Amino acid sequence: MSSSRLGLRLAACLLNISEARRKHVVENIAKAALLGENGKKRPEVSVLNIFSDQDYNRSVITIAASVDELNHAVLAACMEAFRSIDMEAQEGIHPCLGAVDLIPIYPLAGVGVEECGAMARTPRERSTLRTCLNSLAETLILRVPGSSVFLFGEADLPEKRPLVQRRKQLGWFARRDLGALEPDLGAAPARRRGLTGVGASPYVMNCNVTIDSQDLALGKEIAGAIRGSNASGLKGVQAMAFPHEGKIEIACNVESFEDQGRETNQNPEELFPGGVYLCTKYLHPLVQGLWAFVLADGFSCCRPGLSQDKLKTPL
Repeated sequence: MSSSRLGLRLAACLLNISEARRKHVVENIAKAALLGENGKKRPEVSVLNIFSDQDYNRSVITIAASVDELNHAVLAACMEAFRSIDMEAQEGIHPCLGAVDLIPIYPLAGVGVEECGAMARTPRERSTLRTCLNSLAETLILRVPGSSVFLFGEADLPEKRPLVQRRKQLGWFARRDLGALEPDLGAAPARRRGLTGVGASPYVMNCNVTIDSQDLALGKEIAGAIRGSNASGLKGVQAMAFPHEGKIEIACNVESFEDQGRETNQNPEELFPGGVYLCTKYLHPLVQGLWAFVLADGFSCCRPGLSQDKLKTPL
């Protein structure tokens, strides 16, 4: 039986923290989300996954809970992270601005993304996801002295600026001097804690693809070609390229979208001149994955299920 039929209103947070090399620290942060102040497990809260990357020195903890419980669980995890992570000592390949770098909230069941942007109409409606976001950001500022927050997506009213836009504005990709940043909530970012992003959007999936090359320029070319902002790119995909374990990794965020795909009748050689082939015949709303291969002087990417024999055909 679906959660919506059971009457559950569920949301998830993919909590991004700037730590991966100290396993016990990451595990303690995840445990903080699960356990209340009395040491007992919080009702209707689960940690679904912990993904840690040593090179990036970054972990993503997936916390799912009822709307009423999610902000309490996430807040507890954040407080443990701020106690344990010092941005002055943090090192890693992945860009970041805060010990708790990102708190994205995603509706799962019984909650629509529209609710994220709607202000509570009466006190009785203060359990909406949008209000939980507000209370989470505001409570974080109150409970963690010196913490700083920027808002994005449905939490950023009235502009509702997407995360990638906020990151560009804040210099997230270049690790700007924290002292020069202006938060939406809280004091000027402190060196130890940094700046934390809080927001909401339709679900975003992370998909990292490693290519057998050490050529960062090629990786950036691939990332630029598949990026959704490219007219011929993959809808809903944001991508960056990083050196990773002696190779190049294309780190992708894949956004949810409602339409059932798009098709192109273009000749592949017309999409990307110079031996670059992009197959976009069909894109699932959650774009379940992406394969990238370095082929001679070009590359190709395709949806899962496409024959690898086709991929191996010389361009």
